[in-house]
Amino acid sequence: MKFDTKSVHEGRKPDPTTGAISTPIFQTSTFVFDDYGKPKEHDYTRTSNPTRSALENAIAGLEGGNKGFAFSSGMGAVNTVIHLLKSGDHVISCDDLYGGSHRLFSDIMTKFGVEFTFTRLDDEEKIQEAIKPNTKMIWIETPSNPLLNITDLEMVSKIAKENDLLTAVDNTFSTPYFLKPIDYGIDLVVHSTTKYLNGHSDVIGGAVVTTTDKLAEDIHFLLNGMGTNASPFDSWLVLRGIKTLPLRMKKHEQNAMAIAQYLKDHPQVKEVFYPGLPSHPGHEIARRQMKGFGGVVSFKINTDVGQFLRGLEIFSLAESLGGADSLVEHAATMSHASMPEESRKKAGITNDLIRLSVGLEDVGDLIEDLDQGFRHKN
Repeated sequence: MKFDTKSVHEGRKPDPTTGAISTPIFQTSTFVFDDYGKPKEHDYTRTSNPTRSALENAIAGLEGGNKGFAFSSGMGAVNTVIHLLKSGDHVISCDDLYGGSHRLFSDIMTKFGVEFTFTRLDDEEKIQEAIKPNTKMIWIETPSNPLLNITDLEMVSKIAKENDLLTAVDNTFSTPYFLKPIDYGIDLVVHSTTKYLNGHSDVIGGAVVTTTDKLAEDIHFLLNGMGTNASPFDSWLVLRGIKTLPLRMKKHEQNAMAIAQYLKDHPQVKEVFYPGLPSHPGHEIARRQMKGFGGVVSFKINTDVGQFLRGLEIFSLAESLGGADSLVEHAATMSHASMPEESRKKAGITNDLIRLSVGLEDVGDLIEDLDQGFRHKN
């Protein structure tokens, strides 16, 4: 099946009892055993649930992995993957990653003896130099959050396999519609399903897709043991959202490209970060490994940030991304506020940086709204 068909049907079948075309919400905590020592397929919802299983199968099918797992949040998914490691292990991570992931890595996991090196993953020699005897994993965001840097996944996968390292890609920004990291040799794919997979800003969730039986076994053991699973209703919401994923991603990208073009020529804009622009340093890699460039645009302005933000009406000032509504955020004080200032500056996340989650509205209205922001005076 092609992707558009898979997004509607993958992991789902009409309910065999009632014929319902929509996957039922099995809102139950426990399941009755057939007999002593004879549980049914599901026995306790933390361990597994039919609604969650449908979502997990759908995401695994879209990503091309062997198993999928759904979590209570994107950070629950990230946290579970990082717990594949043990004290003394070392991780190489991209430097401009989501602030919550950076906080987990640098402020929490280091207390348990896991080491991290944050660097730009754009050069093979640089990555090779970062590898230590205790390095076990390379953590990637591509496009990264919020600077939309592009990582060559084939290059990183080659390095990882030569050094017996796990690779994990946070594929939240691209979704499997635009990028399938497993096709390039990546071991684990992570999502905040809160974002594009759900697409309606009404649920918090996460997902992990594995590529081997051993990884699947280990991830499920951690999910069950740590209780990081998604609820049945949240799973159903994400499953419903995935049905329209291709339609939404096409519109997000169409609008984002038009806005990036508008911004690159604006006199009050210093720099635009969007991999769909030929001027983006990762443009050629993105063209090679991605089907499209996504719906997030970041840019730096040479005018007052607060003044610009207060002039917007359609773009709502809020964290998160990937919903139908267009959102705007100031990364340094919002999504990346937990990141130390020194780390933000080193990564290029400066106080003049604005991130847009371009929604599904009329693009002319969105550009007019941005123009209003640039003209706004306190």
